[in-house]
Amino acid sequence: MKPFTKRNKFLYKIHPKTLFIGQNCQYLPSCQSTNDEAADLLSQTDLAEGTLIITDNQTAGRGQRGNIWLAEPGQNLTFSLVLRPNFLPAARQFWLNIAISVGITDALLPLTDGLIRIKWPNDLYIETQKTGGLLIENTIQGQWLAWSIVGLGLNLNQTTFAYPTATSLQSRFPLPEGYHLPGVLTSICEHIEKRYLQLKAGHEAILKATYLQRLYRFQEGGRFRDAQTGAIFTGTIIGVNENGQLTLVIGSDIQHFNFKEIEFLHD
Repeated sequence: MKPFTKRNKFLYKIHPKTLFIGQNCQYLPSCQSTNDEAADLLSQTDLAEGTLIITDNQTAGRGQRGNIWLAEPGQNLTFSLVLRPNFLPAARQFWLNIAISVGITDALLPLTDGLIRIKWPNDLYIETQKTGGLLIENTIQGQWLAWSIVGLGLNLNQTTFAYPTATSLQSRFPLPEGYHLPGVLTSICEHIEKRYLQLKAGHEAILKATYLQRLYRFQEGGRFRDAQTGAIFTGTIIGVNENGQLTLVIGSDIQHFNFKEIEFLHD
């Protein structure tokens, strides 16, 4: 593995074995948010599908519902991917989340001893600690998706965090020279494209089965907190429905939850 360099100015020179994802890369030494940069570019020009917007230093990265993503400059992967999933009805947009999540974990499984998991709806976990997060922002035309901006923050070489619930690959699976950012990015591009094309070809059963295999706490009993009432309850995750809602068995009932309606509790 090539040496890690703190400020890798060659991230945009990756050469993934793909048809379109990562073939066009735009590198920014610093920016507030790669998703915002991608949206600005889309408003000005017709970007090629698969374009990457990459930065070493994201100063105002965003997670779902306004959460902030913090990362040390030059230590991690922070990028956005522009896709055109106009084959996908807006009502089924969570399938894009499934395909992207599976693709990313395809790339990370061999680097994490198979421990990487998808924490519904948009986080990447190693055991009980967060190592990455997704933010997918869709543009809808009529009943179909027109454009999607897929933002990913992935902790690779950073080893100090403000919160004990955060970790990185280097913290959990250290390499003498750290992780080579362009190499990991190249692998992610290749695996995302494979899964994205599976989705486009209608191979949803394969994607869903793989997603559930990697879903954090799938078929395990766990404690949750109701975000509205604060009540703590025990339930078992049995899936994710077509609307992207998390499906739990609670006692003898099956219930569906939207994002931020419940909170995972770690015993």
